[in-house]
Amino acid sequence: MPDKLPNLLIFVPDQWRGDVLGHVGNLGAITPNLDRLVKTEAVSFRNSFVQSPVCTTSRCSFMTGWYPHVRGHRTMHYMLQPDEPMLLRNLKQAGYLVWWGGKNDVVPAQYGYESFCDVRFEAEYSPKRPVYPNLHTFDSWRGDPQGDNFYSFYGGKIEKPADFPPDEPFVYDEDWHRIFGAVDFIKNTPKDRPICIFLALGSPHPPYAVEDPWYSMIDRLRIPKRIPTLENWDSKPSLLKGIYERQRLQTWTEERWTELRATYYGTCARTDHQFGLVSQALKEAGVYEDTAIFFFSDHGDFTGDYGLVEKTQNTFEDCLTRVPFIIKPPKYVSIRPRVSEALVELVDFPATVEDLTGIKPKHTHFGRSLLPVLAGTTDEHRQVVFCEGGRIHGEVQAMEPMDESQGRKWLYWPRISLQHSEGPEHTKAVMCRTKDYKYVRRLYETDELYELRSDPLELSNRIDDPELSEIQATLKEHLLTFLIETGDVVPFAYDRRERTHTQ
Repeated sequence: MPDKLPNLLIFVPDQWRGDVLGHVGNLGAITPNLDRLVKTEAVSFRNSFVQSPVCTTSRCSFMTGWYPHVRGHRTMHYMLQPDEPMLLRNLKQAGYLVWWGGKNDVVPAQYGYESFCDVRFEAEYSPKRPVYPNLHTFDSWRGDPQGDNFYSFYGGKIEKPADFPPDEPFVYDEDWHRIFGAVDFIKNTPKDRPICIFLALGSPHPPYAVEDPWYSMIDRLRIPKRIPTLENWDSKPSLLKGIYERQRLQTWTEERWTELRATYYGTCARTDHQFGLVSQALKEAGVYEDTAIFFFSDHGDFTGDYGLVEKTQNTFEDCLTRVPFIIKPPKYVSIRPRVSEALVELVDFPATVEDLTGIKPKHTHFGRSLLPVLAGTTDEHRQVVFCEGGRIHGEVQAMEPMDESQGRKWLYWPRISLQHSEGPEHTKAVMCRTKDYKYVRRLYETDELYELRSDPLELSNRIDDPELSEIQATLKEHLLTFLIETGDVVPFAYDRRERTHTQ
């Protein structure tokens, strides 16, 4: 291990698309804190990909270095079991004081948090002021159940409730509670142990809603155009067509789509501001230079692309699978600040933490340290990245449970109802992507193949194009090798064999 363990800030907003960052060239994105960090002391990975396009499965991967198929983490309701590795537990065992604030989706509720962190913020600290309710808890913002906003996830501008303090400059919600909790922890915690802050926010996960000043600061004219709604869905996964039909957004004008996207951008701007507050707290506490910062998201969001909102569990469009991934190492680690073109996966996150801290993993995993890329000695890291999801027929335990109490009134009904079908919609599938091509193997329906240089929006499925037959064969070989290499893991501990006269 290094002479001194670095402090760690793991800042994970939920459902942040990889293209909503100013420093990657998006003129509509307001992310000054992240942009400044990358300009001066961090690397941002333009081509960073998740291993699953939904929360739990992605988080299980980036906390273990395993792909979802290694232990069957392909559902929102199968989390890490006691015998499985978990990065925060490894850090705690190595001497870190681990503070966990915000979203879980990794540790099953029946097992608790004791072995994973020293402080579980929500369990130990109650808000001292009114907290604005999460929009999932009430329906008034959705409008007419038969209208075209009911499944849109669009809430728009959040107005400050009458019972909130008049001089408070924002609408205090769960994320603000977590941010101020982290700031307080940084300022008031003794510095006799290295600290790890795992801050897992709820934003910018829809419903799309945010308060001023962030709602109004987004210039609607600078937001990039969305990927157009498809006129013909035949070459796309059937889940997408089904969601499109059930979300009922066909009557939306481009002006309405722009407002939805601007609200999402506003939520990202607010999260960037909150990240700045935590970074400033580290500086004021005198520990910033000794802190490694990791900023990334668990998956992306449609945000109007293809005429859809939210996400899916087994489709792999870049708007869902490419996410921000920014790393600032401690000052003593070599760094060439920039936007890197390296192709990386979130399973590389735990491997990089292990390399920084000198912690040796006690399990086989598939991440690769990014320290050489941070140093600028290379921008070559991976040739291929992978993402996966879905289920086989009859695998009912891999369906997300329906909220039967709400039925079709449930906000997630358009997607979840299709995942309960025994048709092809929820088919098991795997994405294999290089910088120039994307291949998706789908178990129960047509595969996909996109040539990304000429078709970055993934509008033309060329799976049957003979001109790409050699490319398709190469990608299938990559996929076969991937499944052989990562198909299982052998525990490090030996079991005792009963002794006999032969081996």
